[in-house]
Amino acid sequence: MEKLLLIRNDKLGDFMQAWPAFAMLKASNPALKLTALVPGYTAPLAEMCPYLDEVIIDSQKDDKADFNRLVHEIQSHHFDGMISFFSDVHNAKLAWKSGIKYRLAPATKLIQFLYNHRLTQRRSRSEKSEAEYNQDLVRAFLKKHQMPIVEPAPPYLVFDKSAVENQRVFLQQSLGLSAKKKWVFVHSGSGGSATNLSLAQYAQLIQGLLAEFDCQIVLTAGPGESEQAHELAQLVGDERLAIYDKNQGLVDFAHSLACADLFIAGSTGPLHLSGALNVPTVGFYPSRRSALPIRWKPINDADKHIAFCPPKGKATQMNLGLISIPQALIEIRAFVQRMWQTGN
Repeated sequence: MEKLLLIRNDKLGDFMQAWPAFAMLKASNPALKLTALVPGYTAPLAEMCPYLDEVIIDSQKDDKADFNRLVHEIQSHHFDGMISFFSDVHNAKLAWKSGIKYRLAPATKLIQFLYNHRLTQRRSRSEKSEAEYNQDLVRAFLKKHQMPIVEPAPPYLVFDKSAVENQRVFLQQSLGLSAKKKWVFVHSGSGGSATNLSLAQYAQLIQGLLAEFDCQIVLTAGPGESEQAHELAQLVGDERLAIYDKNQGLVDFAHSLACADLFIAGSTGPLHLSGALNVPTVGFYPSRRSALPIRWKPINDADKHIAFCPPKGKATQMNLGLISIPQALIEIRAFVQRMWQTGN
């Protein structure tokens, strides 16, 4: 067992939740050659992941010719085994058609019969984080092949100090940020999938932070979210606020997030990317079981993250508008003071 295919070909946040599993595999057996199957838009991050040796780009959705191309590409690598951290019909068919002898995936869906090794995981119960479920798959693989299990620890993504310093200088010059103040990044977008606070709530939150701390607020925005960021800036109405809505892709964006002293967002990809960098994070989540903080907490140190949810109940669980910002600010202020006083 030398060459492994690792499948995590869904969204950015899900992909970042697999990094501890990648790290565990590489730390437990450095001789393993790890190849990740990812969608095109997360490929730049996969290519810079220190635990992965190679990257394969997933096929286009509902494109049979491209699916066949992908099958042939995987077959050409002669993988000894594969682990699918995300199991759906596409991935199960891909694993089976590729002829990989050892195929491990969660035993969660009917299509699981196409895998010859399965681990029962009740992910819908949200008893663990997504990262922990992913690591459980790796532990099962390592145990099966009598390999030692080495537990990883944050940070899972580290840039050279000089690269981060250069990015800080760039942000100072391009956004007019002060090098003498702490930088708080706030991402009000939802990425098209996650629920989030309203702009009014974010404005109230930012104003509360600025009243307590003389810091810089940096509003980040993903594709199609620039207008929303500018609207939020108008609601806040403070000169200590800047808008960062343009970057050179995910790797460049990650370098910018590494400059943050605090990152605030809903349960989105940027929150999980910040977690991989071990940046202190504040997250806002629905109270629905499948979306709870215990399931989708970022992969930074446990004491570097706090989370807030609306009251539980079918009528309220998805309504983040019910989160009391004044109440949240009490906990956030204490969290920020602890992080910044200890130098985290």
